[in-house]
Amino acid sequence: MKRLFAIALFVTFALTVGLAARAQMEGPVPTQALVNVDSKSTPPADASALIVSVNDRKEPLTSWSPVLPANAQIALLIDDGLRESMGRELDNLHNFVRGLAPGVEILVGYMQYGRVVSDQGFTTDHALAASTLHLPAGLAGMSASPYLCLSDFVKNWPGSTSDSSSMDRSHPAQHKARFIMVLTNGVDPYNGSTSVMNQDSPYVAAAIHDAQRAGVAVYSIYFGDAGMRGGSVDFSGQNYLQQLTQGTGGANLWEGTGNPQSTAPFLTMFQHAVAETYIATFNAPATRDPQDLVRVKFSAAKTKLHAPEQVRLGNTE
Repeated sequence: MKRLFAIALFVTFALTVGLAARAQMEGPVPTQALVNVDSKSTPPADASALIVSVNDRKEPLTSWSPVLPANAQIALLIDDGLRESMGRELDNLHNFVRGLAPGVEILVGYMQYGRVVSDQGFTTDHALAASTLHLPAGLAGMSASPYLCLSDFVKNWPGSTSDSSSMDRSHPAQHKARFIMVLTNGVDPYNGSTSVMNQDSPYVAAAIHDAQRAGVAVYSIYFGDAGMRGGSVDFSGQNYLQQLTQGTGGANLWEGTGNPQSTAPFLTMFQHAVAETYIATFNAPATRDPQDLVRVKFSAAKTKLHAPEQVRLGNTE
């Protein structure tokens, strides 16, 4: 009898927990997304001027606030398979890192063999971060797929060297506004042919979804001096980078099919984009899985906006 009584108590407890969890999932869930306002547009004054479509249903925004430097993290990720010509850009990269607004956290990392290697976590010491910049190794295939590197990085987002609490996995919900700038040719060597007839990569799709779940806006500068070469490779890499950046609310910055004469203007554009990004808060319908992505689309009168195509339910910046 005691055993049956214990089983009955366990079942009752399990049902109670299940019903409580279901109750918590009912109703709207406050969710946030990073939204960039095009530099040629006037930013909306407040949340009432914007509309967000959540899973094809229009919802009002509950708040709209700019990303402040002290609440921004930027990861500068460089393809370690890039060759010698990347050397001429080191001064531009140094100037970019050192010229970030005070309070912005920066991490410099190199994409190699499916992961990102960096000498330090996110830091507000911009001179220290700039000192970790160096020439890429330049070995063909060293970066493997940049999309595998990105997936691994965003799923294991590093902490700050100045705040050990950012590494606390017991409080994963709140995080600073996250941005990535990648310099790569964008080619995915694991997806087979770089032909225009083969432009759907599961690794690119996974990187997009992983970045959306982590609330990361990805920007890119196309730099073709890595790994394979050729017209079809140029098209393939740029197409993948366009998919990646568009899906996460960033932008692919490039000049034709060749390398940029200088990365400096693109890095400046990226800095402006970060400064012109806002945190949009809205209510999204609850689902059974808290890791679900919801489709979002933002609009405002006479304003061009860039935002992720999907965002994780309950994401908070």
